Amino acid sequence: MTYAATLSFEQQLVEHHGYLLRFARLQLRNETWAEDAVSETVLAALAKPQAFANRSLLKTWLVGILKHKVIDALRHHRREVCGLDSSEDDDADPLDYLGFKADGHFSQQPADWGNPEQQMSSRQFLEVLDACTNKLPATQGRLFLMREWLELSSEEICKELSLTPTNLYVQLHRARLRLRECLELNWFAKPHTT
Repeated sequence: MTYAATLSFEQQLVEHHGYLLRFARLQLRNETWAEDAVSETVLAALAKPQAFANRSLLKTWLVGILKHKVIDALRHHRREVCGLDSSEDDDADPLDYLGFKADGHFSQQPADWGNPEQQMSSRQFLEVLDACTNKLPATQGRLFLMREWLELSSEEICKELSLTPTNLYVQLHRARLRLRECLELNWFAKPHTT
């Protein structure tokens, strides 16, 4: 019997509370709003536990609910949401960080990623991807999660955060490059079991 099987549904929800709160804080940038979104997520899960039905990981199901709560909160508080502090990443040249040569070419060949579709089904891969996403700078992490996890359109993100489309695309590109590097270092370059 697994550890998760010995816990009640409510206890499992409590175990995921910290992760859900970090996710909500990153997106909402307001402690009260984040706590409200997580509370609403937990209440929704408690109201319909049969909807979970073990078709995915509990954490995945909860994040799915939380994504909708975060989007609702962003829309509700649209006029109150502050823009991003763009000074955080502006001083750092991503080309220096990622190992580009002066002529613009990458200084090393990317690692062989094998079959990415097969890797996506690996639980270990998803844990490494989650850890790499958490290592992104706050601005890039928030934008990346809004675009890829919350599935907001570029136009919605730009409007929500008062960004130009060019700035958004640059930040998303930087985030993807950093994720790629992190995955190459922590997953694809290391032997692992499936």
